Amino acid sequence: MLVLNGKFWPLLDALASVRARGRSLSLLLSLFLILCVCLPRQTRAAGKPAPPHIIFVMADDMGWGQTGYRDHPVLRTPHLDAMAAAGLRFERFYAGCPVCSPTRASVLTGRSPDRTGVLTHGYALRPQEKTIAQALQAAGYVTGHFGKWHLNGLKGPGVPILANDPYHPGRFGFGEWVSVTNFFEVDPLMSRQGVIEQFRGDSSEIVVSEAIAFLDRHRARQKPMFAVLWFGTPHSPFKALPDDRQPFAELNEASAEHYGELVAMDRSIGTLRAKLREFGLAEQTLLVFCSDNGGLPEIKPDTVGGLRGNKGTIYEGGLRVPGIIEWPGVITPRITHFPACTMDLFPTVADLLGLPADVFVQPLDGISLLPLFERELDQRDQAIPFRFGAKAALVENDYKILTNDLRKGEFELYHLGEDAAESRNLRASQPERFARMKHQLLEWNQGVDASFSGLDYPEREVTPPDPKSLFWFEVEAYQSYLPEWKERWEYRTYIERVTRQTRQQGR
Repeated sequence: MLVLNGKFWPLLDALASVRARGRSLSLLLSLFLILCVCLPRQTRAAGKPAPPHIIFVMADDMGWGQTGYRDHPVLRTPHLDAMAAAGLRFERFYAGCPVCSPTRASVLTGRSPDRTGVLTHGYALRPQEKTIAQALQAAGYVTGHFGKWHLNGLKGPGVPILANDPYHPGRFGFGEWVSVTNFFEVDPLMSRQGVIEQFRGDSSEIVVSEAIAFLDRHRARQKPMFAVLWFGTPHSPFKALPDDRQPFAELNEASAEHYGELVAMDRSIGTLRAKLREFGLAEQTLLVFCSDNGGLPEIKPDTVGGLRGNKGTIYEGGLRVPGIIEWPGVITPRITHFPACTMDLFPTVADLLGLPADVFVQPLDGISLLPLFERELDQRDQAIPFRFGAKAALVENDYKILTNDLRKGEFELYHLGEDAAESRNLRASQPERFARMKHQLLEWNQGVDASFSGLDYPEREVTPPDPKSLFWFEVEAYQSYLPEWKERWEYRTYIERVTRQTRQQGR
């Protein structure tokens, strides 16, 4: 029974009414005892129930097929498997976009990323947007961000976010942050609210260690906590600890490093869940895990579980990702085929806490998943929309329509319940459904164009204007760090990769 949004309080008022009318004290006590038995533990404190702690965990470039519970041929993920067995495991959970930064914007706002100005990496989240961190901070939560940020508009390998960055996590509601601009690996440089620190060890374990320290600091204050953990794993370049890489020695070097990183990430999730139990917080914590987009095509074995497409595409392999929501004692463990997405997370939390509608910028593209916590749902009332460049798609329960180029007007229709591999185009065989869904997608796309222009904001324009997309090493504030940082292996690796791609494109 979910009571945190206030729907249960009329029963308590009824108790008071019984007493006021002079009814028997025994009846009053009987009703009170029934309530004590029926209410979850977190509702028994004096006054209104304490709001839950909320933790969002997100992998970076982890494909739908890259878990043990999906029977991956070489990767074992015992801790994610345990979380999936104890929580709500989604078979159809979607990232808001098939690439990194936009999905992160969708998590924080509940909106399609293009509405927020984050078209792809190198685009900053607009200050006019309203985030879940700001809403929870206003509701009394202590808030923290740990790991990859990727919403300040800077391209290039991850570096510490500077204190004067106008788009750092603190500007969007995170009271504490230990973050980097983009992907990061072993022994990273990170920024603790603008102060640069050198860390040692695996990047996922560092992120979890910082998040645990945050939880430990604040748990005695009896205030609810919101923590966002965004790993840099398993984004390229890949560099795993030797012991984590060793089980994959027969794979090519990149794949061995990639899967080794996932071993460490899984272990870190186990550490987080164990600490929640040790702190006595597990039953008071809503814990969410997902990935920011589909898996990588160059990694072998397959990363997307046999789906079509990979990161960067709007086929299922680019959008469908692992998704788990765990809340012991509240969510009944099970597998659901209900379609959900990263845009649903903010609306779900707002519904759970009874937050006012003005915590959002409208229109929203996500819905509340709160009813799904209590029971299985047959149909999703609002379709899930996607746009990435000229690509667009719409998922309406079992059906999906997509186009790889809105300008050309060529669309494909699939029944995902019968054809998750998107191999049979139903455009010709279901013309009425095709026409209706195409119209719906195009109409939504026009609305996104209006949002991108700034019409959703009170000012009816984007202000301040979106910053120019730059590599961090082009920004004046970083110039003094460049001589030292350009010798770091992750920077050299990035330059080598960009140079190689440039040469290949020039052929």
